[in-house]
Amino acid sequence: MPAEALSRRTMLGRGAAAGGALALGPLLAGEALAAAPGAPSAAHPGKGRPKDVYGRIGVRPLINARGTYTVLSGSLMLPEVRDAIDAAARQYVQLDELADAVGRRIGELTQTEFALVSAGCSAGLTHAAAACTAGGNPDLHVNIPDLTGFRKTEAIIPRHSRNVYEAAISAVGLKVVQVETKEELQAAIGPQTALVYIMAGPRVDESELDTETIASVTKPAGVPLLVDAAAEILTIPNVHVQRGADLVGYSGGKCMRGPQSAGLILGREDLVRAAWVHSAPHHGYARGFKVGKEEAMGMLAAVEMWVRRDHDAEYAEWTHWLKQISRRVSSVRGVTTEIRQPEGLSNRTPSLRILWSAKRHEVTGTTVMNAMWDGEPRIALNATGGSDPDQTGVSITPYMMEPRDWRIIADELVRLLHDPPPAPEKPRPPAADVSGTWSVEITYAAGTSSAHRLRLSQDGAQLSGTHTGEFVSRSASGSVSGTEVTVRSRYGEEHGDALSYTFTGTVEGDRMGGDLDMGEYLKGSWTATRS
Repeated sequence: MPAEALSRRTMLGRGAAAGGALALGPLLAGEALAAAPGAPSAAHPGKGRPKDVYGRIGVRPLINARGTYTVLSGSLMLPEVRDAIDAAARQYVQLDELADAVGRRIGELTQTEFALVSAGCSAGLTHAAAACTAGGNPDLHVNIPDLTGFRKTEAIIPRHSRNVYEAAISAVGLKVVQVETKEELQAAIGPQTALVYIMAGPRVDESELDTETIASVTKPAGVPLLVDAAAEILTIPNVHVQRGADLVGYSGGKCMRGPQSAGLILGREDLVRAAWVHSAPHHGYARGFKVGKEEAMGMLAAVEMWVRRDHDAEYAEWTHWLKQISRRVSSVRGVTTEIRQPEGLSNRTPSLRILWSAKRHEVTGTTVMNAMWDGEPRIALNATGGSDPDQTGVSITPYMMEPRDWRIIADELVRLLHDPPPAPEKPRPPAADVSGTWSVEITYAAGTSSAHRLRLSQDGAQLSGTHTGEFVSRSASGSVSGTEVTVRSRYGEEHGDALSYTFTGTVEGDRMGGDLDMGEYLKGSWTATRS
């Protein structure tokens, strides 16, 4: 069956749902039922919120209306997954035997040859890359990532799939070779090629080098094709395998609602079994990627639940929550809303955009987003904008919400739109000229220091230039407001990671300094002296 002809029912593996013994509960059609504290639901069966175990150590839990971000701890495990983990923790097993049994069972459920439970999708990608490099040969395994003397030493990644997660591939020691066309792909493949890696998504589907085109080159050459589908729904039969992939990686702690510390590799049995050889509890590089019996059985339970869950009821319930939020916030004059249904397979969920005029309400979506993050309860959502430059707003993803969260979110949005928090201070005319070359001393969150350099040009309040770090230079931009300076730079994903720097501080003559925000790499401080 062509991939384009797959129905959504087929892709979600609904065939097993009719015979499943699990009843996930009726769809909550009424507002009173949907809002009832602790009410079970199709998307979130079971009891209400658990006791706050985090508050006692000073950590603030949150309502997740943003999505399955790892930094927000992914998703909430299904009750059946928690039960499986608890039961698994009460007995001993031999892990090689467990991996074999779980791999065969998940392979049956997903209609693939075999499966490996890994310590997250990224670890699974590393094991898959090792399997393609060393083929399960222990004599080679113990030398990874030193590939001296190895026959296979390169991984090909099309330009459209260069991303921060490819570090899982190069971690094996493979040299990354970038290609952009089918001709370049054909020329790059040789005896040294271990695999071709792509990240699933629109950039691949709409590219000259889509999955089928790549497979038409890799299959005859005997080169495995690895697809990173971490954030996608689990399609059964697997859409990527049908398009020619040999191996497909998934996150366990996103849409499948398994353990956050687990992932899946599905596909060719010989390669998946080799990936197991190149994983813990076996030694060498992979010993640190340990999967316990608890995660293995929890991931199996999540896959078993995936083929039994009523996905249509989940989508309907998520949409119902968004409609309730939309109805509430639309009562605020000048607010418009739009519910968008998902396209594609990644993080497949409806979403709600809430827009308003920044001038009329004197507040931006970013300010509202930050206020909700700092509020009580803490709420995570995204800021957004509209087609009109004056439009601002927020977006809500119900994927990871609990049944009563919609009411809390709606109440807080209405309150903030009626009584907005203070707007950030408007920029002032620049009272300093920061043009020139600056020697920058950075102190990172861990306390280590680093010497960098900023070359800045100033045009009125606007700054442009370069930021040179330990290894690379990247463009920089920013502004000056009074004696306050902001400089931003970002190093893209071309080498398998992304670094963003936001320097904020004050200027005094030939010296300046202040705070550094590095996003996922936390905060630090900086001082600079003009040469």
